Amino acid sequence: MSVDRDASRLHVPVLLNECLDMLAPAIDAPGAVLIDATLGMGGHTEAALTRFPQLTVFGIDRDPSAIALASKRLEAFGPRFRAFHTTYDKMDEVAAHAPSGMVDGILMDLGVSSLQLDEAERGFAYSKDAPLDMRMDATSGPSAADLLATASEGELIRILRTYGEEKFAPRIARLIIRRRDEAPITRTGELVDTIREAIPAPARRTGGNPAKRTFQALRVAVNDELTILERALPKALASLRVGGRLVVESYQSLEDRIVKDVLRRGSSSAAPPGLPIIPDDMAPSLRLLTKGAGRADRAEQDHNPRSASVRLRGAQLIRDWKDLS
Repeated sequence: MSVDRDASRLHVPVLLNECLDMLAPAIDAPGAVLIDATLGMGGHTEAALTRFPQLTVFGIDRDPSAIALASKRLEAFGPRFRAFHTTYDKMDEVAAHAPSGMVDGILMDLGVSSLQLDEAERGFAYSKDAPLDMRMDATSGPSAADLLATASEGELIRILRTYGEEKFAPRIARLIIRRRDEAPITRTGELVDTIREAIPAPARRTGGNPAKRTFQALRVAVNDELTILERALPKALASLRVGGRLVVESYQSLEDRIVKDVLRRGSSSAAPPGLPIIPDDMAPSLRLLTKGAGRADRAEQDHNPRSASVRLRGAQLIRDWKDLS
């Protein structure tokens, strides 16, 4: 992929102003540092660097193509932007590069990026026939084709049920096993045809493309997304200075459930009910910035269809991070 492509036309950041407004009290200050934990094509970072002229952004992405494209896009900001090719569960290591070893804000825009979906050869999209890859970092680890070639029927059922909430997981897994015994499933089109055959005709007529849940499940499994997210959130909160803010955009219920649970625990007291004074070691570490989850309004959904499923949550660190669960 050429990094000379116009990144600003490839991707419209979801809830951009809402994210920056939520982060602003923490990052609109001299020497402030923001971690964009899901750099992608750099849309959120470009907007943050433009709006907050004293801000430095550390951008994390596991996708070398995203690092290259965003770095080209953001080169005019000079040393105010630094890219880190890693996964965001290494956030504490990235934060250590800040002058104080702590950062003022962290933004996480979860899930697959528009760059990955739009590049057909990456194999993320069920609407385009391509090699069945789905790796966010295509330079390492097994691909989706590798997973389908080696996983047992029971493991495939677990992946489809757990990560895709696919009720026809046994039927799909059984047919995948049967098909791969005849020939390896190496292309997205072959997998889509297999899924369509496995799902009963009445179920195929509702709920959108019948391959959506299986493709989500395989992508999550191939990239170990939920495990990485579970590791990343405590590290993110431990990397914030007191007063710093974490903002997270989730696009599917499994991600949002993890985010919601961590923020709920962090904003709850561990003290017994009715205790007149809450000891510091039982006091909450977080103040929630959203009541429930923020959603995109109809105008944004019409302008940017990807925003339809977004759930926006945020929290401010009010004392040193301590998970009281």
